[in-house]
Amino acid sequence: DGMRSRSENKRRMWQTQKSGGFTMSVNETKTAILNNKTALGIEFGSTRIKAVLVDDKYNPIASGSYEWENRYENGVWTYSLDDIHKGLQGSYSDLVKDVQEKYGVELTSVGALGISAMMHGYMPFDKEGNLLVPFRTWRNNITGEASEKLMELFQYNIPQRWSIAHLYQAILNGEEHVKDIDYMCTLEAYVHRMLTGKRVLGIGDAAGMFPVDSEKKDYNQEMVEKFDKLVESYGFPWKLRDIMPEVMVAGQDAGTLTEEGAKFLDPTGKLKAGIPMCPPEGDAGTGMVATNSVKQRTGNVSAGTSVFAMIVLEKALSKPYKEIDMVTTPAGDAVAMAHSNNCTSDLNAWVNVFKEFAEAMGMEVDMNKLFGTLYNKALEGDPDCGGLLSYCYFSGEHMTGFEEGRPLFVRSPESKFTLANFMRTNLYTCLGAMRVGLNILIDQEHVKIDRLLGHGGLFKTKGVGQQILADAVNAPVSVMSTAGEGGAWGIALLAAYLVDKKDGETLDEFLDNRVFAGNEGSTLDPEPEGVKGFNEFMDRYLKGLPIERAAVESKIW
Repeated sequence: DGMRSRSENKRRMWQTQKSGGFTMSVNETKTAILNNKTALGIEFGSTRIKAVLVDDKYNPIASGSYEWENRYENGVWTYSLDDIHKGLQGSYSDLVKDVQEKYGVELTSVGALGISAMMHGYMPFDKEGNLLVPFRTWRNNITGEASEKLMELFQYNIPQRWSIAHLYQAILNGEEHVKDIDYMCTLEAYVHRMLTGKRVLGIGDAAGMFPVDSEKKDYNQEMVEKFDKLVESYGFPWKLRDIMPEVMVAGQDAGTLTEEGAKFLDPTGKLKAGIPMCPPEGDAGTGMVATNSVKQRTGNVSAGTSVFAMIVLEKALSKPYKEIDMVTTPAGDAVAMAHSNNCTSDLNAWVNVFKEFAEAMGMEVDMNKLFGTLYNKALEGDPDCGGLLSYCYFSGEHMTGFEEGRPLFVRSPESKFTLANFMRTNLYTCLGAMRVGLNILIDQEHVKIDRLLGHGGLFKTKGVGQQILADAVNAPVSVMSTAGEGGAWGIALLAAYLVDKKDGETLDEFLDNRVFAGNEGSTLDPEPEGVKGFNEFMDRYLKGLPIERAAVESKIW
């Protein structure tokens, strides 16, 4: 009785689930679980595998996770198949436990299921399903020669982490395994095949294996033929399309969970087969879904240790740019990605210096209050930062051509050196390198942006990072309360879209009308003075790059 009452009390604590103004009782949630009015998303992140279960109103109702780390072995960043299998099963069993604790029911089925993972990378298998070389993840920069040659051949930007760059580099290296490849895929495509037997991949990550045609929603056939001709002399027993997954878009039937797949996901044998599965998708695609950024002329900016902007295009870019990666939404619309390696690391280091000062003065420091105070102080600064300049380059920065970085703060004797200007400078510079990429899209390609959605650590202090981003891109920026739910929620929504969509209902309509209706969050418009000030700062930022170059080349650190 005592055990039962404690369990009952715990369930009462979860009496309501709230999202977008909708409230659902525990009993209603329990009914949704028992009637399979749910969708499950599992995403393999770089340090954590997360499972999220949503109800029939698309609210997260339970979650599970499994911590893991990549390994550096024989010059390659990798995860073993054993790591992948244990992580998949561990995150699911943790979710099952969460459902039991919150709702007092045993999870044996869900309404739909989706798998997501870190994009790109290289997993080649033979006919027997054996992995021929350890999984080469997105983190490896070992395909420079292949990347350059393929860019020249295709006249298209081919980043080193893309699967085709890994395959061609293995060919150039004369690696034995290439002739034995029967199937080459990314991480989520591998897991999906284990669960369904299907060799398929969502278009968002298919675009990270090989260039895609956004009109035809398939691999670019002209480039496929060019590659096959390029490697013809090697006499491999395969053509490129034979060994790559079939491309699918959001809402397409990507198979069902097989008996073997159910036992693979849940070794206890309680999970039932037959669950519909959506196309597996990469983490960029699920991030777009989780932030409602899949409509043309919208985008999202993720700002933390690194920062990237993804803008959904109305039409293809006129030519390739090394600074811009091309991917797609899960529905297949072309997306331009401007990615910078450096964002908040230097800013956080400065905040820690202020923390040390406060402690030295005998003050007790609340970090949330400290961040909030310093961030808000920045808004009092001059729009152009009073002539101050900073580079937050902890590591190299491809956007501006640096192999290494040196965090720098620089000023002239005439600069207005105040706390407000100092903090504003350190916030502005977080977006500096990314803005270089956006300049290409906005100034050279005339890309139109109606709205951006911000998520990540830079936006935790209400209104500050949001306003600075709006001024930096000269477009309205929204921050939603649900932005923190992440990609596992995004793939759960894609699974729900598969089974819940009405005839002709597009993914952006489904998200606008059913998932995010009534949950607009807060939106800030750019301020003319702020836009002008950020442009003046960027002019200084670009002219000052030789200072950063001198710091790197001085070799005093």
